[in-house]
Amino acid sequence: MSNESIQKKNSSITRRLYGMLQWKLFFAFFFTDLLAEVCVIGGYLYYQIVNSLGSPRLLDSVTLEGTLKSTLFLVLTDQSGTAHAVDATLPARLLRDGTLGLLAIQGICLLFSLCFDYFRVKGRLRPLSQLAANAEELSRMSFDEARFQQLESAISQVSPEAPDAHVQTNDPELQGIETALNSLLSQMREAYRQQGRFVSDASHELRTPIAVIKGYIDILDRWGKEDPQVLSESITAIKNETNHMNRLVEQLLFLARSDSGRNPLHTERFSLSQMAEEVYEESRMIDEAHVYELLREPADILACGDPTMLKQALRILIDNAAKYTNPGDTITLRVGMSRNYQPCLSVQDNGSGIQSQDVSHIFERFYRSDQARNSETGGTGLGLSIAKWIIDRHKGTIEVVSRPEIGTRFTIRLQSSL
Repeated sequence: MSNESIQKKNSSITRRLYGMLQWKLFFAFFFTDLLAEVCVIGGYLYYQIVNSLGSPRLLDSVTLEGTLKSTLFLVLTDQSGTAHAVDATLPARLLRDGTLGLLAIQGICLLFSLCFDYFRVKGRLRPLSQLAANAEELSRMSFDEARFQQLESAISQVSPEAPDAHVQTNDPELQGIETALNSLLSQMREAYRQQGRFVSDASHELRTPIAVIKGYIDILDRWGKEDPQVLSESITAIKNETNHMNRLVEQLLFLARSDSGRNPLHTERFSLSQMAEEVYEESRMIDEAHVYELLREPADILACGDPTMLKQALRILIDNAAKYTNPGDTITLRVGMSRNYQPCLSVQDNGSGIQSQDVSHIFERFYRSDQARNSETGGTGLGLSIAKWIIDRHKGTIEVVSRPEIGTRFTIRLQSSL
């Protein structure tokens, strides 16, 4: 179909729609006038009957006498034969003039519609006309099979694992496809990198306690059977490493369930102040090496979320603060409202702090700075990842402010409602 044929067809559709609109408007005016005439005449007649006879039931007949040019009488005859004449000249003339005025206004509206509705309908149909023209143009385009074979060949030669892998055909018309494919390749390489790092770090974390346990078992097998001191030391070390492995496996299972969507939130409205106080009392009882303080507003701070998961996230932050804070120093827990009226929690310590280059990575799984990895903190590098996941699921934010040798502050801000 040529462009001329498409234009003719669109013009025909426009004329049909335009005609339908005009007839619809005409019949709307016609029935409106008819209804108005019936209501006015009927109302006037009813009023004169009641005013002259007292009740419509006494009416026997109605006639008109005279002409509108001279005098027009409405003659009402009751059942006894008595005639009552009513001068209807003025109401009839008012009805005539009102009808003519209404018809004049409606005629102007019809003329206005005749002048402008055609262009309005044509403007509304212009996108459809353009779409039809584009479709016609696409249908006439030739399919260049060689070009797509070239793209297929370029894709097949790319290895997603290669650090500099990218699709390149040097064809300007395929530039958009190349950009999308290269972006996808970058995401795949990043996924491979994170997966490899995760497997490597998990293997490292599991290999260390297994090696320690195996070493102490060898010591027990050689000398510990008869030496109570070696036996006691070995049992304590094996117990500690077993607890470490158990904690690591539990965290890995938590993250695996989270990634697969099997950690649902059980949201409810609860007291954030009370939850913070419970964690504060638990920390004081478990950890006697540090000084804990709780700062809270007088008013009870309410939040909406899963209190069990949020309590787990808060415990992770406090445990992290305790690991890098010297014994006897203070760890401060605050609960209140932010400037944007969001419920918030913060955990602040005056420990070793975090290097600026490490702050942006601390929520990555198994990420720990070299200093932290070499210290005897016993961490797994998964706690902050779990805390971040919990806060993200609550549509909240977690912010970090840290200075080396000064301390670190983690601040959680929650949404007022989920």
